[in-house]
Amino acid sequence: MSRMLKIISWLCWCLLSFCLTMALLIAVPQWRQLQQRGHFAEHDPRPAKQIGGLTQQQYQRLAQINFTSGHSAIYQVHGGKSTLNPKSWQRDQVLYQKMDSLGRTSSSTVAMLNWHNHANTALRIQQQTDPSGWHDNRNQRMVYNRGHLIAYSLTGGIDPQTGQYNGRQARGDQDNPRNLFTETDFTNQVLQTIYEAKVRHAIEGHQRVIYQATPIFRGNERMARGINLQAISTDGSLNFNVYLLNVEPGTTFDYSDGSSWPDDHVSVLVPLDSEDQDDQGEGQDNTIKVTGAYRWPAANQPRTYVRVAPATPAKGQ
Repeated sequence: MSRMLKIISWLCWCLLSFCLTMALLIAVPQWRQLQQRGHFAEHDPRPAKQIGGLTQQQYQRLAQINFTSGHSAIYQVHGGKSTLNPKSWQRDQVLYQKMDSLGRTSSSTVAMLNWHNHANTALRIQQQTDPSGWHDNRNQRMVYNRGHLIAYSLTGGIDPQTGQYNGRQARGDQDNPRNLFTETDFTNQVLQTIYEAKVRHAIEGHQRVIYQATPIFRGNERMARGINLQAISTDGSLNFNVYLLNVEPGTTFDYSDGSSWPDDHVSVLVPLDSEDQDDQGEGQDNTIKVTGAYRWPAANQPRTYVRVAPATPAKGQ
């Protein structure tokens, strides 16, 4: 019996040692990762006043990219890693830029965001601004959106005039000319929402995020060829840098003035992670109901829509 107890004790000790060893193997790397994240911003050698982001040389290179039908409209920039400086985060605000001499939002807009900036999407207002290169949608083809540089859902409490957080409004920035550009429905609703959702989820998790959006124009063209989006959280857990081409399935554009015409030869690959994003419908006014869909793996025609008559107030109201 004594020998049996010794064997059982030995087995228990072995099991306990094994469990402790496994716990350490799991816990130590996680602890080191938390330590690294805690000091992530400090490792950047740039001074805090240097925000970083897209350079003029990168801008010009991106402006020369042409879309090839049947391919993806997403390009990884700088290996997919942001060049923003996490040290530069100071307080939640949006650094809007002046529109250029052609009335375009052709410069980088930078947002410094935290959980306060998640806007109430039920408070959207109808958009009235016609950005550079804008054309009304026709023949029930959803081609054009008034695309936001910084998403409505990420600008809660931001004063659209000053870019400062005032905390007096739950609404986001919906119809600010300095925050809009003519964007295709596909790029806005299928591609850009992927990255806006990443930022939104980060601030919902109480991360502090620097997010930059730069529409890319070629020369004096009125419609952007695409948009560079990059973001970094101050702990490094969020980090991306992409260029989204401004294209629409089944459509060819004249970017010099934004005009377009149907072209059945134009197809665009649909990324798997573009489905069920929270910002679907962003950029539409209240009289349009989208009825179509972009089918995976390659979309070859625009979504369609129907116009809805405004609701009539009940008698007595």
